[in-house]
This record gives sequence, C-alpha cells and structure tokens, in this order.
Amino acid sequence: MGFFWRRRKLERMNTKIYQLNQIDEAAAALKRGELVAFPTETVYGLGADATNEAAVKNVYLAKGRPSDNPLIVHVNSVAMVEKYAAEIPDNARKLMKAFWPGSLTIILKIKKGALSKTVTGGLDTVAFRFPDCQPTLDLIGKAGVPMVGPSANTSGKPSPTTAQHVYHDLNGKITGILDNGPTRVGVESTVLDMSTDTPVILRPGAVTKKDIESVIGLIDLNHHKVGKNEIPKAPGMKYKHYAPSAQVYIVDDGTDWTTVAKWVSEQPFDVGFMATEDVLKGLNLPMNAVQFSLGKNVTDASARLFDGLREFDDQPNVKAIVTQAFPAHDLGGAYMNRLNKSAGGVHFDPQQVK
Repeated sequence: MGFFWRRRKLERMNTKIYQLNQIDEAAAALKRGELVAFPTETVYGLGADATNEAAVKNVYLAKGRPSDNPLIVHVNSVAMVEKYAAEIPDNARKLMKAFWPGSLTIILKIKKGALSKTVTGGLDTVAFRFPDCQPTLDLIGKAGVPMVGPSANTSGKPSPTTAQHVYHDLNGKITGILDNGPTRVGVESTVLDMSTDTPVILRPGAVTKKDIESVIGLIDLNHHKVGKNEIPKAPGMKYKHYAPSAQVYIVDDGTDWTTVAKWVSEQPFDVGFMATEDVLKGLNLPMNAVQFSLGKNVTDASARLFDGLREFDDQPNVKAIVTQAFPAHDLGGAYMNRLNKSAGGVHFDPQQVK
C-alpha cells in the first residue's frame, strides 16, 4: 500500500509547547481534529482523535508513515476499550489488571466498523494501551475520546523521549506538544497479540515475557517476518525504524573495547561512541570519538538510547555510531530489539567495517 494522501500537504503552523496547566487547551485542539503530541512513560506519541478519520490521516501525513502500518489506540479506562473491542478475553482482563496503566499494549478484535481502517490498517484488530502518565490520561479524559498515538517523530527516525525531540521533527506540522519532561522507560511498550489462540509478543518492551507468563501462563514470541505485501499487526514489524543517518554498529558483549577505540581513531570522520560509564572511563578515546553515556546499566541505557541516537543525528560530522549491546533478556530484550533495528542488524567487526 502507499499513502492515503499523495496529493495532499499539511499546512505549516506554529507548533505550541503546552505546559501541564494547559491540558484543557490541548484537549480542545484534539476535539477540533488537530494533532497534539503527548508524553507517556515510554516515548512521546502523536495524538489525534481515534474516531476522527481525517485527523488520523493527518497523523500518517505528519510522520510520513506508510498507511498499512496500524496505530495504537490510547485509552484511560478499560470501559473505553469495551466500547470498541468485540470482546475482552479473561486473560486480557487479568493482564489489564496487572499491568495497566503501564507499558503493555494489547491487541484485540474490534467491533465491525467501530474504528476506521485508517486506524486498523485494514485489519479486524486494534492495539489498545493505557499509558502510565497522568497528564496524558487527563488529556484523554478531557478530550472525551481515545487517541491514536504512534511515536511523535519522523517515520523511521529514533523515537522521541522529550518534547524537544518532537519539536525538532514535527514543528510546523502539528498544533502542539504537551511537555512532561523526559520519559522514564525510553523504549516503546510491549505489544501482545491477544486476538490469536496463543498470545504472542509482537514487540518486546518493559513488560517482559516472564512478567506476562506470571499472570496468564505460557505465551509465544513473534518469529514471523512480515512480507512486502503483508499488513503488520503492530508497529515496528515491517518498516525500517529508529535509525539515524549515520550507520550504527552494535558492539557485542565480550568485544575488546580497545579494539573499537583503535578502529575509531583510524577513521577520517567523527564517530559516536555510546557505552556505559564503566566502559567510557576505562578507555583512552581518540579525539574523533564523540562520547554519549548510556548510564550504569540496561535500565539507564534503554531510557537513553534514542536520546543518544538523536544527538548524533544532529551532528553531520558523525558518520558512524558504535553502541554497546546488552544480554537480550528482560528489559535487555527490548533494548536489543530497538538497537538491532537502528543498526539494520550490523555488528561491529574490525575486519569488516569500513
């Protein structure tokens, strides 16, 4: 599929930064069919009234997002889900009780015609999320409608974890941004498909497989690669994501960091160097290494990953970025999922990198 609007353009506007005492104003804009970016505990989302087809189409347009990439619908109550879902299985209700509000998105079958195909990507399912961010829950409540909410960035680029990141990408394309400071988690929510016989994680996040299985028993992890002409059931499954302009190289656990530093010193350009504080303080880095600390552990790194990629994306002299890997379990699974996508699966190998 292509885009819904090959001949349409968004009019330029002055994008406003809404403060937390201006939620009423932001909600009024949403009710008028305008686009307002909003904070969550994971990343900032690009909000529009999920029941307003024209507004939802403008979300795709503002982001440059393919129209067969379905949107997550953000709610502030289970009752709001019940209005649109064909049914909510008992296990889904158990998960909602355990993890909502929080970083778990649940895919359910929807009532026929309950939401536009612009939201569902033409599927008979919708992904619902109840974010753990009170200002956004207040925004939904005051607007009185669920909000679609893909990440508030240019499609394919690193996701935004501050209002300033959103402003960088979407200034002039959306009405406003509700600013709640930096996000806490930093990687998007776990997406769990509950519309199938066996629940399956389509995108890893802070709510882990182990967490979910502690509530409802065994589930599966997605191993399906979405085909060229196939509609993905969740964001991030089909198209290139999270990528800065510079090539990202994954530095695997156990790699000799002095070898990485030596390779960096041999390059005729600046190289972004993303690693934990322990790694950075143990190295004598060359002048062309531009440091970005990922903090002390995988929790810090997950919160800072997109911020670092964005920082280097704004530095034209940085032509490559080396980034520390973590074991791919628990939150590390979500971190490595995003890092692999941003790197296109390219790992650092001094014998092969150019």
